[in-house]
Amino acid sequence: MARPFILTAALPPEVQGWADGLRRAHYPPERNHLLAHVTMFHSFAPSLLDELKTFLPRITAEFAPPVGQVSGIMDLGTGTAIALSAEPLLALREMIAEHFHGSLTDQDLYEPRPHITIQNKVTKREARELQRALALEIELKQDAGPFVFPSLELHLYKDGPWELVKRQVFRGKEQL
Repeated sequence: MARPFILTAALPPEVQGWADGLRRAHYPPERNHLLAHVTMFHSFAPSLLDELKTFLPRITAEFAPPVGQVSGIMDLGTGTAIALSAEPLLALREMIAEHFHGSLTDQDLYEPRPHITIQNKVTKREARELQRALALEIELKQDAGPFVFPSLELHLYKDGPWELVKRQVFRGKEQL
C-alpha cells in the first residue's frame, strides 16, 4: 500500500511530556522518528482520505474527550510500552472500525491494547531491565488518576517519520 494514513489518540501535555522523555531515553535513537503516541489504526488506504476528513470531525463533534489511565507496563518482547486502561477510547475505536468495515487491513482487525511504546527493537534482556527499572514510576502514574485524550490525529506515513494531516479536537458532550 502506498503511504497509508495512521490514526492516533493525542495525549494530554503532561502525559505527552513524560512519555516523550521516556521514549527519548530508551528508544534506539536511529529508529526514533516519532513522538510518543497511542495508535488507534495503523493503516488506512490513501483512497479513504476524503472520507476520514469528513467522518472524524463528526465523531469528535459528538463525543467528549475519552478518558484513559496508566495501568502498568507492557512487555513487547523486544521492547517496553506503557499500558493504558481506556475503555471509552476502545468504544470510539469500535465505532470507527464499524464505519470503515471492509476497508481495514489485517493489522487493524486485531483486539486492540492501548499503549504508548517507549522502547522497541532492543534485546529481551534490555527490555526486562527497563521494565524493572520503571516499575515504581509506572505505579506512581497509575495512582495519579485518569486523564483525557484531547483529540484524534491523522498522520501520513512517510517511510519512517509521519506527517500530521489533521488534528480533530473532541468538543462533544456525549460520554463514551
